[in-house]
Amino acid sequence: MKKLKTLFVATALVSFSTVSLAADALSQLKGFVAKVDAASGQFEQQTTDESGQAQPKQSGDFAFQRPGKFRWAVQQPYEQLIVADGQAVYQYDPDLLQATKRPIDDAVGASPAAILFGSGKLEEHFQLSNRPSEAQVDWLRATPKGQEAGFNYVDIGFRNQRPVELRILDSFGHTTRIQLSELNTQPQLPANSFVFDAPEGVDLVDMH
Repeated sequence: MKKLKTLFVATALVSFSTVSLAADALSQLKGFVAKVDAASGQFEQQTTDESGQAQPKQSGDFAFQRPGKFRWAVQQPYEQLIVADGQAVYQYDPDLLQATKRPIDDAVGASPAAILFGSGKLEEHFQLSNRPSEAQVDWLRATPKGQEAGFNYVDIGFRNQRPVELRILDSFGHTTRIQLSELNTQPQLPANSFVFDAPEGVDLVDMH
């Protein structure tokens, strides 16, 4: 269950901004969607259930390229790789020797991914609003308009024009906090960054 939830969480992996110091979080998000085509960085995330019980922290690195390409590599406490090539999303679990393939619209849809590296039609799928600032972090909330999104809302926090944290409340009452670091909005990404080739012996299951 923990690993299956990672695909959903991974869609929230990236936010960057290049707008002015005076901009609020919503303006910074819109600036990011309009201006940032690619980025990379590190992440650390942890999910807490409705009773306050926390799952082990996960950490790793990520990259994305608009529209719809991303790479989310969990390194600790176990390895897992999620790659989207713009058409499909692949989730690979090395310890299970299994990978799945889903159409990107099915895997991403009206998810945090649509906010962060989608086409920019934010208000079509989400209700967006600024939230109170906390500890010099400017927050916004994106609430999906549809009932099928699988999450109640995602909060995105910006500090000094850079996103530093995401907080996702899913439909099960679980809260996932994702902290971003070493953000690079001009990455030199290898040509195969968003290509998944199943290793020998790995069973690839097409979920189409």
